[in-house]
Amino acid sequence: MTRLTGKTLFGGALAAALILPALADKASTDPSQATRARLGEALFFDPGLSSPPGQSCASCHDAAAAMSDPDRRLPVSKGIVPGRVGNRNAPTILYAAFSPAFHYDAREGLYIGGQFLDGRAATLEAQAMGPFLNPLEMANPDRRTVVDKVRRAAYAGDFDRIFGRGALERTDTASAHIAEALAAFQRTPAFSPFSSKYDAWLAGRAKLTNQELRGLRLFESEAKGNCAACHTSRPGPAGEPPLFTDFTYDNLGVPRNPDNPFYTLAGGHNPAAALWVDRGLGAAVGRRAEDGKFKVPTLRNVAVTAPYMHNGYFRSLRSAVAFYNDRDRKPLCRSHFVSEAEALRQQCWPAPEVIANVNHEELGDLGLTDGEVDDIVAFLHTLTDGWTGDAAR
Repeated sequence: MTRLTGKTLFGGALAAALILPALADKASTDPSQATRARLGEALFFDPGLSSPPGQSCASCHDAAAAMSDPDRRLPVSKGIVPGRVGNRNAPTILYAAFSPAFHYDAREGLYIGGQFLDGRAATLEAQAMGPFLNPLEMANPDRRTVVDKVRRAAYAGDFDRIFGRGALERTDTASAHIAEALAAFQRTPAFSPFSSKYDAWLAGRAKLTNQELRGLRLFESEAKGNCAACHTSRPGPAGEPPLFTDFTYDNLGVPRNPDNPFYTLAGGHNPAAALWVDRGLGAAVGRRAEDGKFKVPTLRNVAVTAPYMHNGYFRSLRSAVAFYNDRDRKPLCRSHFVSEAEALRQQCWPAPEVIANVNHEELGDLGLTDGEVDDIVAFLHTLTDGWTGDAAR
């Protein structure tokens, strides 16, 4: 698999190109952006924008759970309509503003950036209306319904003050204003605090334990862990903080998740039932050659955003790291539908959900000992924001 030059440099010119534009947005003192962000905040926390009312953006992206789903009982999120669930694990949206617009890099032969796990939205603005209209999430039938709800909201008048008179009169322009406000909110420092123990260590304000340092060395070692090949861990050339993702797409060989209730979803939302296969990027770009690939996530706050992978297969961070280490060393389980707990008990891994495109070059047989897996997990805990000097809160 062709790999981006910036990966092996732990940042470099590529990382700077990705990071700098978002840092500029974050640091902006433009008053109009601040007012858009405040309006976006009102929209983000409004439970009246679903059909029926009761679910907001914050329902599945809770600040107390690092802007991921706070309900850990299911690998996917519940929709506002009883009995409906999503088909994927809701990722954290912290640091999402740093993702470049979705594009294909012809020189590298890779898709890069975008929003959602499959990149189907090019930008934050393009992503913003998606959950409102998804029948498995906030379940509004169309954009007009969303706009009508906003017109009746207490903050409706702010649209005219910010975007001009008649800002909510036409559905298409009103939808664009809603998306712009939500995107502005996600570009505020609240979504990119860079306040982890690792950030403090990089700044010389904290010391990592011996185990955390061993984990960092393994994380960056090209000989063993090599996690930093995709999850860039070092500051850029101008000191830009690392984002622990290169925004590319990969098929890790993750198995189907038998605990995913989407397989048995009624009402015609999954006609394929247990035969359903999540094609990921392949479906988004209409290319079978990209099937099974999902966006490389940031590892910031990974210790507090379980479950893991696109379908929430791994409930523990250690199991996810162990899978990277020994996926190709353990035997295949006899069934494709084997839960994480059962796979660990049987000492096997199920076959990948999508067998084509599995990355065998950079993971699957890392040669780590159990102790070294524990070391990497310890290091990953240093990426949790809100470090106070003695613990991550």
